[in-house]
Amino acid sequence: MTAEAFGRGRAPDGRSSYDTLCDRVADSRRVLDLGCGDGLLLEFLARPGRKLSGVDLSSHSLALARHRPALFEAELVEGRAQELPFGDDSFDACVSHMALMLMSGIEQVAAEVARVLSPGGVLAGVVGGGAVGGEAYERFLTLLRHTIEEMPASQRIPTLGDKRTRTREGLDGVLAPAGFAAVDWETIPIDLSGPVEHVWATVSGLYDLGPLDRATVAQLRTAFFAEVRDMTTPGGQVPCALKIHLVTARLL
Repeated sequence: MTAEAFGRGRAPDGRSSYDTLCDRVADSRRVLDLGCGDGLLLEFLARPGRKLSGVDLSSHSLALARHRPALFEAELVEGRAQELPFGDDSFDACVSHMALMLMSGIEQVAAEVARVLSPGGVLAGVVGGGAVGGEAYERFLTLLRHTIEEMPASQRIPTLGDKRTRTREGLDGVLAPAGFAAVDWETIPIDLSGPVEHVWATVSGLYDLGPLDRATVAQLRTAFFAEVRDMTTPGGQVPCALKIHLVTARLL
């Protein structure tokens, strides 16, 4: 979901969440992307003289990243954020787009990020902030929740990550012991509106749909199309938005 949805999603200023995140590390020469996926954020960050590195659990996603021309010289490594395969003081900045909130052992992640950052280095990330009320994403989440509740517990994906990463106070509590200053926290709405097929493609990319069989997904799709019919504009646009939190913390 992340690359496809947020690549076309726009904040009120007309830019993507990737653009906004890049602003937070504009002066950094050595940048690590934590949970880099297929490399879209790294591609946004690429510029002459900047050293880029990325780490991800997925060898498939890293293979896709290596095919991006802008990343031919980037260091892309399969590994875990809880045990980063990089030396101390290797980076001026660490970024993470919609990944930090899904990681377990978040205190260890914070300690590892602090270890690989130089003093004064920046951790900047985007974490999910939930639905904007009254739009298609909120209705989809309601349908999805009801669908999952009807499934046997053994077939549900467990809750991922640590809920402390989704609030300013919680993230401060995680990062402060690792040596970071207080978190700067900004909430931004991201517009993902479009034709119903496009909106469905966006919301149906959520990892929660992984355990669902094709028949169940098809039923969910039918229910979603019916649910958003009343909000579809005469021009065929379905309003869809969610909130992100843009967070930044500097290593003391």
